Amino acid sequence: MKKIIIAIDGFSSCGKSTMAKALARNIGYLYFDSGAMYRAVALYCMQNGLINDKKIDIETLRNRMKDIHITFEADPETKNSLTYLNGVNVEHEIRSLEVSQIVSQVAALDFVRSEMIDQQRAMGEQKGIVMDGRDIGTTVFPNAEMKVFVTASAEVRAQRRYDELIARGDDAKFQDILDNVLQRDHIDQTREVSPLKQADDAILLDNSDMTREEQMERLMEIFKNLTA
Repeated sequence: MKKIIIAIDGFSSCGKSTMAKALARNIGYLYFDSGAMYRAVALYCMQNGLINDKKIDIETLRNRMKDIHITFEADPETKNSLTYLNGVNVEHEIRSLEVSQIVSQVAALDFVRSEMIDQQRAMGEQKGIVMDGRDIGTTVFPNAEMKVFVTASAEVRAQRRYDELIARGDDAKFQDILDNVLQRDHIDQTREVSPLKQADDAILLDNSDMTREEQMERLMEIFKNLTA
């Protein structure tokens, strides 16, 4: 069976990463979370004093991009992909609401996107990968053989994010999360560099009322049709 590149794009908190991870496991592909890379850069900014009053010290970040190295390693127990920032596992830290509140600003910077896109393309050279994000099918891998664009209502996405944070033991308020979801949607869709949009040849998947099993069934159907 030929190996392909699978690009899964869509709005924040619509389950892209969970979906992409499960698909990769099912078909024996490697999984890369592009959004985690931008979150790791945002976390780096927070850890190194580059955020002041929710504003990024852009020039300092530009000069330090060469010091930011992001890699992925498989969890030996779950086999899920873990995000490492300069050799340190930051998978838990990058999922915080604090990081969520600035990641769209970081991801909108052209020099950050350029560096991350170069790293992402290098990861896909051998094909046989599943990558999710905002611009995988439009900018990173415009020739990907399988493209899926995932969406869900803002309220559904906020509730999923709220449930996730509460389950982790984090302090969270639904309205704060909903406001963040709407703000990120606006930033992602209106940024000048690689705005969030559905690729012309992407299949739309609205999972507002779908179970994970139903989502996987649909993804596997698409995958089998393309690789048969």
